[in-house]
Amino acid sequence: MDIATLLGIISAFGLLVLAIASGGGLSWFLDLPSALIVFGGVFGAVFIYYPIRDVFGAFKAIRHVFLKKQNSTSDVIANLVNMSRVSRKEGLLALEKMAEKINDPFFVKAAHLLVDRIDPEDIANILDTELEYIEERHRLSAEIFTTMGNVAPAMGMTGTLIGLVQMLMKMDDPSTIGPAMSVALVTTFYGVILANLVFLPIAGKLKRLSTQELLDKQLIINGILSINSGDNPRILEQKLHSFISPRERKSLFRQ
Repeated sequence: MDIATLLGIISAFGLLVLAIASGGGLSWFLDLPSALIVFGGVFGAVFIYYPIRDVFGAFKAIRHVFLKKQNSTSDVIANLVNMSRVSRKEGLLALEKMAEKINDPFFVKAAHLLVDRIDPEDIANILDTELEYIEERHRLSAEIFTTMGNVAPAMGMTGTLIGLVQMLMKMDDPSTIGPAMSVALVTTFYGVILANLVFLPIAGKLKRLSTQELLDKQLIINGILSINSGDNPRILEQKLHSFISPRERKSLFRQ
């Protein structure tokens, strides 16, 4: 699991539960009607907004928030520099064996296009098109969770209105005021928690992961085209280093 995500879950929910427990009972904040209003409203709205296929795709993307092991940009550059070295010494066909050891399907595809001696312009067009569709899929997943984060507080307010109406309609029976008021307040609580500690953070993490992955793939495209043009490995490394900050640059050559 990603350490930052784990720390976020522990700090956010751990401290929240601790604060609630120290002020009374956790059972006070457990209310089935409130949960039904918020969860039913959020998922109902998101299925209205988006096709079911896109929604399920977004939920599948959640695993990346917790389990995705992001490739180091330095490793991507190092692989490209090594491929450049090998291609200059042994030819492009030697890169096929190197591609077998790479886990990134996009990188493998780019290497195979290079080995097959596809025209550089066609390589760039094929990879740029695939990159655009990857970016769109990532954007849609993050957008769906952002929408859920925007809807959740509104559904919480809806629950509050329902609870207040129930309370006002039964003012003649004091025993019903407490449960109705509980639905009113707890539903808002659920909506705020889901939005700010679940849906919006997931959307933000997906956006960040997407940005890093797209950068790595842009490096791959530029690296493959540079190898195809026969650039010196040192020149290739300098080109790719221009995409990242100085503190991330690790040269494979002695300065």
